[in-house]
Amino acid sequence: MHLGAKPSLFRNAYELRKNPTEAEEILWSYLRDRQIEGVKFRRQHPLKKYVPDFFANELKFAIELDGGYHNDKVQKFYDKDREEIIASYQIVVLRFKNEEVIFNIENVLSMIRDKIKDIKSFKKKK
Repeated sequence: MHLGAKPSLFRNAYELRKNPTEAEEILWSYLRDRQIEGVKFRRQHPLKKYVPDFFANELKFAIELDGGYHNDKVQKFYDKDREEIIASYQIVVLRFKNEEVIFNIENVLSMIRDKIKDIKSFKKKK
């Protein structure tokens, strides 16, 4: 699922994968190889005109990590708009601050596990 992402976005995603933040590296070490609930995550996966940090296609589940610049008022507006557009494709978005990942990874992983279980439970009910 790429939702018609343009080739330039794939190039951008490739560059982002080559230069991960510290928080992205930490979280990826836990998400890779189906380590959490057997779910396959991809890093920097193009969707429409956005590149979520992590994406589980089978669940339509995106995880975003926010650095300090996400505290900026304009960036918050952009993030909210972006999240609403992604959600319009029935994709669940979970956000964490970089500091949460770096200093409290167990809590982050617990929240991700809980969200995966919620999504799987909801899909079974359909």
